[in-house]
Amino acid sequence: MKHVSIAVTADSRADFTNNAAFCVGTGRMGLALHKEYQDQLRMAQELCHFKHIRGHGLFCDDMAIYQPYTDAQGSERVSYNFTYLDRVMDDYYAQGLKPFIELGFMPERMASGTQTIFYWKGNTTPPVDHEKWADMVKATLRHLAERYGAEEVSTWPCEVWNEPNLPGFWENADEEKYHQLYKTSVLAVKEVLPRMRVGGPAICGGSTSLDWVRNFLNFCRDEKLPLDFVTRHAYMGESPIHQGRYLYHTMRSVDSLVEEMTATRQIIDSFPEYRGMEMHITEFNTSYNPFCPIHDTNLNAAYIAGLLARLGDVAASYSYWTFGDVFEEQGVPPRLFHGGFGMIANGLIAKPTLWTFAYFSGLKGDAVYRDEHTVIVRKEDGSYEGVAWNLCREGREQVKITLSLPMAGKGVLTTETVDEVVCNPLKAWHDMGEPASLTDAQLRFLRQASQPLCETAEIADGKAAITLCENAVVRFTVKSVSGEPDYGYDYEWYRQHC
Repeated sequence: MKHVSIAVTADSRADFTNNAAFCVGTGRMGLALHKEYQDQLRMAQELCHFKHIRGHGLFCDDMAIYQPYTDAQGSERVSYNFTYLDRVMDDYYAQGLKPFIELGFMPERMASGTQTIFYWKGNTTPPVDHEKWADMVKATLRHLAERYGAEEVSTWPCEVWNEPNLPGFWENADEEKYHQLYKTSVLAVKEVLPRMRVGGPAICGGSTSLDWVRNFLNFCRDEKLPLDFVTRHAYMGESPIHQGRYLYHTMRSVDSLVEEMTATRQIIDSFPEYRGMEMHITEFNTSYNPFCPIHDTNLNAAYIAGLLARLGDVAASYSYWTFGDVFEEQGVPPRLFHGGFGMIANGLIAKPTLWTFAYFSGLKGDAVYRDEHTVIVRKEDGSYEGVAWNLCREGREQVKITLSLPMAGKGVLTTETVDEVVCNPLKAWHDMGEPASLTDAQLRFLRQASQPLCETAEIADGKAAITLCENAVVRFTVKSVSGEPDYGYDYEWYRQHC
């Protein structure tokens, strides 16, 4: 067992920027019309209180926004239909969420080509007519401003396209054509809502990704285009190994991913015009594949804890991809646990990663300590709260943390533990035989198996100890205890007399 001693004094301070709740990812926007999607989103919001939500498919044909038609005289007419958009946005608004708008993909009748991506066939080619694209963007924003108010909609960040440096997401990964799309888009947005913040290039991985960022900034500078923030994505998966429909791969270290994000940060800061500009990681996760079993595991929760503790050092936000398993990039999920991106499995079963986000989202106060497996904050009332994790990439070593906090007298330590033993619905499902469909009793059991273990312990003078098992993520609080029990109520009586 590894032993770690943490001593916090009244003067202790630590660098820790926590934006875990700024944004969360979703599948394509049309999925928001599903009841299970809305139920999962409500569950995530109750625990994590995300502020923004970002996903693909705003302009895909299943949202039915772009609806040109031919009139009786044979003339082509442009028409826009916002019926589904209103339903989705109303639901987001009711759940306390603002969109982080992604402009994409291309409506089929506006596309210059036939290349598509995913099971749901999002068109990934440039517009055949940039003026028509600009008109659609402007019409959509005007409608949203009329419905929700220009002041409100102007607070929604807006990102142009998704991963254009990958040829699957943008035909031929054509950099020049992406720059043209950004120019058309940002000018259209600013014409309607001058204070709406717009960014790009939303790149992901690849050996040329840093060149894309540098070239994009050069383009915006040279063309004197508005640019309010820079966006990119971050995934940890290394060499893929395929087995059936599933993908397995080893993971990069937390240090490695943070170093890659730091390199992007340094490129931004190398431009005098953009030094200090916000960088938003609009997607991140361990694997980049929606059929990778790591997403269902406690290991995933521990990896994400390590990232949430550090990504705020380099980025203004970092949006987990995704909140739920209602997701269809590679088809409709065939099993309850299938390696989906979501932190909530279908059937409203919390995966361990959901608790990582719940713990970090609630971690508010003055940071007094941070290391590779612990973050602690001091609350306004003088109590302490922290998150600790034990990422076991190799081996199964336990970690015992001994705390010394500047508190006198009687106190209480509370812990909420998620680990391989006490909160592992994947193991329970596996032990059940991995059923494709569940009985009511099985579903109830798995929901219970997905809950953290809650414990308390009496402590004195701020001295406490926490043991972390393999891939544990633990939220803990330390508070002083005061007050008098009700006269005659004796907690110990039955322990002593029966």
